[in-house]
Amino acid sequence: MSPRHIRRYLSAGTGLAAAAALAACAPQPYPDVAVRTFLLDWQAGEFEAAARQTDGDPEEVAAALESAHDQLDLAGVRFGLGPVELEDDGATAAFEAQADLGIGDPVWKYTGRMELNRGGDGWRIAWDPSVIHPDLGAGERLAVNYDVPDRGRVFDRNGEPLVGEAEVTEFGVVPAELEDGGAGIAELAELLGEDPAPMTDRVRSAPPEDFQPLVLMRTKDVDAEVLSEAEGITGVQTREQRMPLSPRAARSVVGEVAGTAEHNISSRVASAYQAGDTVGLSGLQNVFQHRLAGTATTQVVTLDADGGQTGVLKEWPGAASGALTTTLDLTAQQAAQDALEAMPGRAHLVAVDVRTGEVLSAAGDPASFDNDGALNAQYRPGGAFSIVSAAAALRSGAATADGPLACQESTEVGGQSFGNEGPNGVWAQPQTLESAFANGCTSALAGLATDVGEEELRRTAADFGIGADWRLSLPTYSGEVSAGGGAAETAGAMTGAEGVTVSPLGMALAAGAVADGTWHAPRLAVDADDQMAAEAADGEKLDGATVEALRQMMRATVERGQATPANLGTVPVHGQVGQVEQTIGGDATTVQWFVGYQGNVAFAAVAEVDPEQVWDQYALVAGNTFLQGLPAGYVEAGYAEPKTAEEPGSSEEQEGADGAEGGDTGEGAGGQDTGQTPGQGPGQTPGTGEQTGAEPPIGG
Repeated sequence: MSPRHIRRYLSAGTGLAAAAALAACAPQPYPDVAVRTFLLDWQAGEFEAAARQTDGDPEEVAAALESAHDQLDLAGVRFGLGPVELEDDGATAAFEAQADLGIGDPVWKYTGRMELNRGGDGWRIAWDPSVIHPDLGAGERLAVNYDVPDRGRVFDRNGEPLVGEAEVTEFGVVPAELEDGGAGIAELAELLGEDPAPMTDRVRSAPPEDFQPLVLMRTKDVDAEVLSEAEGITGVQTREQRMPLSPRAARSVVGEVAGTAEHNISSRVASAYQAGDTVGLSGLQNVFQHRLAGTATTQVVTLDADGGQTGVLKEWPGAASGALTTTLDLTAQQAAQDALEAMPGRAHLVAVDVRTGEVLSAAGDPASFDNDGALNAQYRPGGAFSIVSAAAALRSGAATADGPLACQESTEVGGQSFGNEGPNGVWAQPQTLESAFANGCTSALAGLATDVGEEELRRTAADFGIGADWRLSLPTYSGEVSAGGGAAETAGAMTGAEGVTVSPLGMALAAGAVADGTWHAPRLAVDADDQMAAEAADGEKLDGATVEALRQMMRATVERGQATPANLGTVPVHGQVGQVEQTIGGDATTVQWFVGYQGNVAFAAVAEVDPEQVWDQYALVAGNTFLQGLPAGYVEAGYAEPKTAEEPGSSEEQEGADGAEGGDTGEGAGGQDTGQTPGQGPGQTPGTGEQTGAEPPIGG
């Protein structure tokens, strides 16, 4: 019995249990006793004993009962005796059947009937295939059909599919062509490293003449020798088709679907599945598995000797698959991924719409399924946190933007010395909070710690979303200010070097709050994330004077401070950089930041660098490259809601997925046509502020 059959044969109802002591081969003096004994033996899988309660050939009846069990691949069956009606030397008995079709499949309930005749040896059941089911005729067999909907697609905000079609090889069998009791299935499972149990389950109950796909692999990953060996197994066939499985962009966000890079589903999926199903293993594909995959329509059918369907005995309608629209913009996503190509180590770049908190891009290098650090990596922010600490200084009255401020090579607070991120001699010049901010004089911020206080710093950080209660459908990290109440601890947090951790997404949202004047909760999966965003709630409007001062400081950083390479374009760039030491994975690491905004797009770029190879401001390079990679007019375009795609598919055949496996390649800045004109913002027709009129893609 296959491992799938975890449900044991259930004991009979009260009436059947009373007949357990009867000898199955003894003549039955009453028709109800004959029926009870027959049903009890059938239920227990004692098919030969059940057959002896009929007037048919025992071997043929036993074979018919066992075949029906195997044809449905039953995990168990239970019967209940109904009324028995006598008429002269005959009788008619009704019974209730509950046939368990297995894990993940329904229980089939139906009412059966059987005729009985009384002879010299007592009552016996008049054998006919209709005893198994009233609508099963002579020469027919049972089977289970599954009509699996095409997997729904994931779209960007403009209706562009984020999942491209890939060439897929289906390994499967035609059940009628298998030999040696289905030994070919075990051979195929061993060859492909799969669990044979769910494969056998699917084949056992399938229509014998229909091809049953059991394992899906991307054609590009199929070794020629493996293909040849598979096709040499009796009954095994391979077929080629195209399926929307491979992300065109944002791999860690969109997620992996089983049957792609790793096809060994049985070792990676705990829930019930049918062999050949597509199963989301990570990202949105996993979170929205039910929505994207739908559920199969299951039918119990009758087939003739040639395998043709003659009737439907029962149908359980499945759920249609659906599409998922995200707030991502394929253009921005591609620009972000391109910007990370030159990074010396692990890196992330997030961009959000400052007006809404909607995530426009979430890129990582390496562009792997498991590198989701753009949303949840925990980094020390270093000088990038001065956006928050300067705001706390302004709000508390500890400093003014243009008031004098001492900037020294180092300063001592609470018995601990604090220096600057990058010695450049600026401490010798007269300073203000603005110039200290622009030139990375973190010692000046540390010196303000006592006047600011730990509570004010925490409150300000929360107003900028850091440590606040917000989340997305995917794992996120909002950050934490964990400094103790001492002056030294507060000073460390003010510099972003100690007592505070953030994520790239969290810092992008903080920059967006400066740009818009209000912090907005993030949103990624349209509709699905709306409730979470509503629960997090947008922050209150920030103090106008504080926001205006921060804007001037961030602009000064780009105009004449540490981020002058980003002083490009007709729309002013506002930003702040940071560099801090952190132990990551047991290794000493330099973490570099560039956080800011241009027009309606806020961003955060972070790069992990070997401390011995800090030869450039890599995060600044990434952020600058990202902004330059956006089409002209993108950052100042008017807002438009993401265009919800109601149905999965594409209006045009979307290809190129196979070429995207090494990274997020495909469409966007510097790539193929995205259907978005240069100067067009997210979801808009140029110059109109309206949504594009193109229909969402159609098809699987």
